[in-house]
Amino acid sequence: QVQLVESGGGLVQAGGSLRLSCAVSGSIISINTMGWYRQAAGKQRELVAAITSGGSTNYADSVKGRFAISRDNTKNTVYLQMNSLKPEDTAVYCCNAEVLRISKRLLEVWGQGTLVTVSS
Repeated sequence: QVQLVESGGGLVQAGGSLRLSCAVSGSIISINTMGWYRQAAGKQRELVAAITSGGSTNYADSVKGRFAISRDNTKNTVYLQMNSLKPEDTAVYCCNAEVLRISKRLLEVWGQGTLVTVSS
């Protein structure tokens, strides 16, 4: 069974920083693209940032210059460094990964989500 375990959410004041982590566990061969999504109350889920296995990244326009996604392939972990946080960044953040299982089948896996609350 493949699982994603997230950590690092919490309450922070506007202008502050948080770092989210997401670790992939289970019987896998490799991990392709990893990403962070968020869903605010009453809104649709949106892609925040993604990173390929080769290290290419893309970001939502709303977080460019403030957030940075990175990964440690030796630890099967992806990170999201969030700086200059704004109240509008308040949301549940979910990790996503496309993994190649031992069975040689691709699987898209989601984390359980971690709440980020930015107070004004």
